[in-house]
Amino acid sequence: MSWIEEIRISEADGRLAEIYTELIAKRGKVSNIMKVHSLNPDAMGDHLDLYMTLMFGESGLSRAEREAVAVVVSASNDCAYCVSHHAESLRRYIKDRETLAMLTEADGLETLEPRLSNIVRHAEKLTSAPSAMTESDLDELRAVNLAEKDILDLTLIVAYFNFVNRIALGLGVTFSDDELGGYRDN
Repeated sequence: MSWIEEIRISEADGRLAEIYTELIAKRGKVSNIMKVHSLNPDAMGDHLDLYMTLMFGESGLSRAEREAVAVVVSASNDCAYCVSHHAESLRRYIKDRETLAMLTEADGLETLEPRLSNIVRHAEKLTSAPSAMTESDLDELRAVNLAEKDILDLTLIVAYFNFVNRIALGLGVTFSDDELGGYRDN
């Protein structure tokens, strides 16, 4: 699962048991990226709240666009854990194999349809060269009808996945085929 101790679902009590129970009820299971937080249930709860707000809350960004950002950021960071998990979710929305391959490899992004292309290229740049960002980068997002709140949401999602990628990579969070599937999308 990871390089640090984790508290098993069957051994959890108090706040941690509550969070595990909530995750299972809402998502169908507990992901390894959440289990790695088990020694700090308050951080796990806050992390989960942020994830749910960014990925499932009201936004002008579609669920497909949010998952595409998750995949491109994670691919840019070489985070196989997050690429695998979010590519699995992205397959619900994007059926074209070529598009999925471009997103999971963060390659050829400029050839995607304009709105998705601008969104994921922005996410890749903010991930790989944050100090190179300029105000004019936002014009490319506005050109494909992203509202100011959508631009904020996009920036928060990019930052969130950079955060999560570093948790997964820094703590050696692993996954199995069994862990990848079967999540409820809510």
